[in-house]
Amino acid sequence: MKKNPHRGGDFQDFLAEEGLLPEVEALAMKKAIALQLHRILEEEQVSKSQLAARMKTSRAALDRILDAKTPSLTITTIAKVAAALGHRVDFRLVPA
Repeated sequence: MKKNPHRGGDFQDFLAEEGLLPEVEALAMKKAIALQLHRILEEEQVSKSQLAARMKTSRAALDRILDAKTPSLTITTIAKVAAALGHRVDFRLVPA
């Protein structure tokens, strides 16, 4: 099959060339974590107010944690949210 001469590299290559790949990947991970947390809250019928109380934090702080568009989130905070929901965090590094 002949390669299309008008087709460039993939989007991931473009992001890497522009130096944006780590930032985009971090935001995607944050969004995935936020989606998981929302799913757990819904499945276990835990309100945001209840979770904030369990974490001994404010509802506003919890809203920032659950906001998929807010990229800053520490491993400690993720672990604290998980523990408050009776879960644990499992991270792994994979080859690029």
